[in-house]
Amino acid sequence: MGLLENKDDLKELVEKLNFKEKVDRSLALIEEAYKKYKDGLVVANSLGKDSVAVWDLAKRVSPKIKGFIVTTRFKPQETKRFMQSTVAKYPELKVYESDAKIPNDLYKSDPDKCCDILKVEPVKRAVEEMHVTCWVTGLRCTEGRTRTDYKEVEERDKGLIKLNPILIWKEREIWQYLAIYQVPVNQLYAEGYRSLGCAPCTHISSDENERSGRWIGTSKCGGECGIHTRPLKNYKGAGI
Repeated sequence: MGLLENKDDLKELVEKLNFKEKVDRSLALIEEAYKKYKDGLVVANSLGKDSVAVWDLAKRVSPKIKGFIVTTRFKPQETKRFMQSTVAKYPELKVYESDAKIPNDLYKSDPDKCCDILKVEPVKRAVEEMHVTCWVTGLRCTEGRTRTDYKEVEERDKGLIKLNPILIWKEREIWQYLAIYQVPVNQLYAEGYRSLGCAPCTHISSDENERSGRWIGTSKCGGECGIHTRPLKNYKGAGI
């Protein structure tokens, strides 16, 4: 049985495996999936620390692996500059963005709807246009309260596999990898941010929860934008 069909206890692996073992496991997961799904395997790169680690791992498996980035009109300038430099280096990263007309303060009145339009819909479009059968993410089960029930290999949408190759990594192991392999990161991390999103909904937080600075003061605080919780198949186009 390959890693894609494993039934391992993830909570045990988080503590049991050392850094090198986790790196090797992640590489093996991506390699096995790439052999199975070929060009249908595509990396979702949010430009956050976890995503750039996964992107680097994927490129070590094969330089032919492609990816996509979803950006929004509310991304910080630092993130936009980082995106431009990343895409300049890796033109195989396709950028998606919604141009739907929305109220400028929708993120205050209805953050879920704002995320659905500006983040989830472009991901649906990427999945369709890039003919994705397996999308690779930077999810980690140690990252926050909403990310504890994921598996390394999932099929939440029929016909669309989600691969979470660094699911069992800890935050310090991400930074260890980025330092060892000299992977460039968004400069906002040097200012104290631990989780990055749109500027109005991302703040520096000293809370133990890694994602506690996201959507502060709303029901989404420390939660999800919807990309990992909403259906991604059968794209019909954005609307409001």
